[in-house]
Amino acid sequence: CPGSPRPAPSRFPLQVTAAQLRERGNALFQAGEHDAALAAYTRALDLCDTGPERAVLHRNRAACYLRLEDYVKAEADATKAIEADGRDVKALFRRSQALQKLGRLDQAVSDLQRCISLEPKNKAFQEALRTLGSAMHERMKTMSCTDSKVEQMFQILLDPEEKDEEKKQKAAQNLIVLAREEAGAEKIFQSDGVRLLTELLDTAKADLMLAALRTLVGLCSGHRSRTMAILAELGAPRLSAVMGVEHEQVSLAACNLLHAMFDSLKEGLQKDVRGKEDAVVLDSSKDLKLLIKHLLELLALEGASAHGRDNALNLLIKVVPRKSPKERNNSMSLWVIDQGLKKILEVGSTVCGTPGCLPVTENSRMSASVLLSKLYDDLKCDAERENFHHLCEEYVRSWFEGHELAGKLRAIQTVSCLLQGPSDAGNRVLELEGIMNSVLSLCASVHEAHQLVAVEALIHAADKAKRASFITANGVSLLKEIYKHSERDSIRIRALVGLCKLGSAGGTDFSMKQFAEGSTMKLAKQCRKWLCNEMIDAGTRRWAVEGLAYLTFDADVKEEFVEDKAAMQAMFHLAKSEDRSVLYAVASTLVNCTNSYNHEELDPQMLELAKYAKQHIPEQHPKDKPDFVKRRVRKLLTAGVVSALACMVKSENLALSNSCRELISRVFLALVEEAEDRGSVVAQGGGKALIPLSLEGTEVGQTKAAQALAKITITSNPEMAFPGERIYEVVRPLVSLLHLQRTGLENFEGLMALTNLAGISERLRQKILKEKAVPMIEGYMFEEHELIRLAATECMCNMAMSKEVQELFLDEGSDRLKLMVLYSGEEDERLRRAASGTLAMLTALHPPICKRIPQVTVHWLEILQALLLSPSVELQHRGAVVVMNMMAAEREVAEQLIASTMLEILSVLAKDTDKP
Repeated sequence: CPGSPRPAPSRFPLQVTAAQLRERGNALFQAGEHDAALAAYTRALDLCDTGPERAVLHRNRAACYLRLEDYVKAEADATKAIEADGRDVKALFRRSQALQKLGRLDQAVSDLQRCISLEPKNKAFQEALRTLGSAMHERMKTMSCTDSKVEQMFQILLDPEEKDEEKKQKAAQNLIVLAREEAGAEKIFQSDGVRLLTELLDTAKADLMLAALRTLVGLCSGHRSRTMAILAELGAPRLSAVMGVEHEQVSLAACNLLHAMFDSLKEGLQKDVRGKEDAVVLDSSKDLKLLIKHLLELLALEGASAHGRDNALNLLIKVVPRKSPKERNNSMSLWVIDQGLKKILEVGSTVCGTPGCLPVTENSRMSASVLLSKLYDDLKCDAERENFHHLCEEYVRSWFEGHELAGKLRAIQTVSCLLQGPSDAGNRVLELEGIMNSVLSLCASVHEAHQLVAVEALIHAADKAKRASFITANGVSLLKEIYKHSERDSIRIRALVGLCKLGSAGGTDFSMKQFAEGSTMKLAKQCRKWLCNEMIDAGTRRWAVEGLAYLTFDADVKEEFVEDKAAMQAMFHLAKSEDRSVLYAVASTLVNCTNSYNHEELDPQMLELAKYAKQHIPEQHPKDKPDFVKRRVRKLLTAGVVSALACMVKSENLALSNSCRELISRVFLALVEEAEDRGSVVAQGGGKALIPLSLEGTEVGQTKAAQALAKITITSNPEMAFPGERIYEVVRPLVSLLHLQRTGLENFEGLMALTNLAGISERLRQKILKEKAVPMIEGYMFEEHELIRLAATECMCNMAMSKEVQELFLDEGSDRLKLMVLYSGEEDERLRRAASGTLAMLTALHPPICKRIPQVTVHWLEILQALLLSPSVELQHRGAVVVMNMMAAEREVAEQLIASTMLEILSVLAKDTDKP
């Protein structure tokens, strides 16, 4: 509980010596109280200066750690004792025990041999060495056994006569598991494993190919030189050919192998491969470019499968662009643009159903758009961007000029792909002569495939403000005609989306209506109808969500949508489906329904000026007021929005862009706004989903997700909301809310959440310390805003349970302790409670602080007296604990206290039977 004192009755007498504490520790150890013995030895170390005495204490602490099964600390303490005295057999023996438990048998044997050389007749040492020798023999036996097992597994898998499928499956699984361990991976590699795995790949049998690929992932993961040897033996053409096969799982396994190879070549550990010295090459850039070259060739290869093409695109997205703008080298992106931009555009320009088109999936064009966008964003200067534009324009012209109708369709499809990705490049090619006119004329085509391409291009162009006025003038009447008279739902739904986009140009501004009264509601109703119609394919229904993403700017549409439970659940079902291109539209619709977009607060003076100048003033829809928003959030929660969002976040598909992540974070923040809703959000997986959102994406998105995590941590039990190791992952996002560029509310909620975490365990406090949060917490203790100052003080109170934080209060020239004492005398009772609670904690856990309190301010005595005379029982209790600790810690301080009126105050309080 923030600010509550935790006085512990002292187990040690006043002014004890290190020797007395050591004796006390010995007695506690003999009694089996190993934690208490450890505390006694640790406190003795604080008081001890002599080298030999410290060595004994380290040795004794090692014994405690061995009993407590903390073998890392046992080894560290024993090592300190040995550094002081190399002939300390007890310390050597204890270190050998710790090393044995840590699996470092050879080092444990070395320590035991030293023990026997110092005490040759000691039977305990001799027995321990015999036991350890047996353990090492068993390990060697297991390793030699592994050799024969590897050989046996390959024999089973490669034997054409072997008909036992279960036996083969078990051998394959054993091989994969063995490859995940470094020792096993090395054993397979040394046993001519790569050649044998190549034979498995060449069988062209899916199950054997999967076993080989998954084993190779283990061999390559985190090992650069081994990866280079494997790549040299297998060859990049073979690997890209395997990725291009029709079998979906084999293609994905090949993609995973190539990803592991990329990671190892770029960031892998520098390790020697015994027996493969010729493979140890430091410069792996040639290998990286070779792999990427074959991936780019796979994109335009007619014989490659659609899934293989998608896997190649997704892999390029992951490995080519820089992970962060802080990385200066973008040469890989520049190389890919020069060598492969046109190959990527080949996928983006594919028109399904036309002669000679590449096999693609419903996600291929979206993946191409994402890759193009990532490459464009990775460019650093105007010259690089101009080269990108030039290559795009050149490609579009090559199809548009001289290829008749088929070429024009490819050119328009390329424009759509670019508008969905790097929209600047899309706008540039849209302005090429004849492109826009061709789009408008093809919208009226009687051929469905041609009309689809043109209408989609028009819709994507309507997104861009630069083109919107031109399209409003030329395209609205055309889209209306198509919507009213087309007999094909696939065309009508796209035309409707185009109208939705143009109709929502006013955004949330109630006064900016594009269409006649009621038209928007009719469009929305039709969208919901199509969305719920399971007879229509998912790709077409996705466009209905696109329409709602624009129409839900209108509050009337939002209200009708949340009343239609079937429509909401149909949208959530689509969000969980394999068609991940719907994610952004779903997230946009939910942002609109929860009003979690940015709200601009209008300056009252500027508002009056605008009215005077007869300028347009945006108006809020009456149904966008807080009560309506709150009701909509509740209905979304009831319909299962959290599980849909959690599923969207779990998706590894690259359609989950950073901007999409930000939208999902905004929705989550709106969902946890009310404290009573947070439990259900956590129960449906919201807490787990928020962690990756808070660590990756746009800065705004990460901050929104971190704030949602803070709200959950403040009002829920953090150990229940974030079970297991997940609770430690929450610390970093919460600390990010303390940065100075965050708002006061974000600072306050971050501090409150960290207060709760700091009160749970020492490991969490250590994690908060590691994230360098303490200086920021201290800074907010000086904040003018009283709630932020209070939250920071409460947080420091709980952090004061850590020894490292206690030491900070004794730093020379620091005002930390002075501030706590002065805050204990402030008028704000909550601040006094937090500060005096911290003093109670510090004086109980770190007695040297008691001596410093009279030195930091002349007002210390009157502040303590005021606490004891306070009408608040909690403040009296804290004051009494502080005085008790100070009396016990230092005679001089005790005399000062007794010389004042403190004894009289204490006597009066001691007689008050109402305050036990």
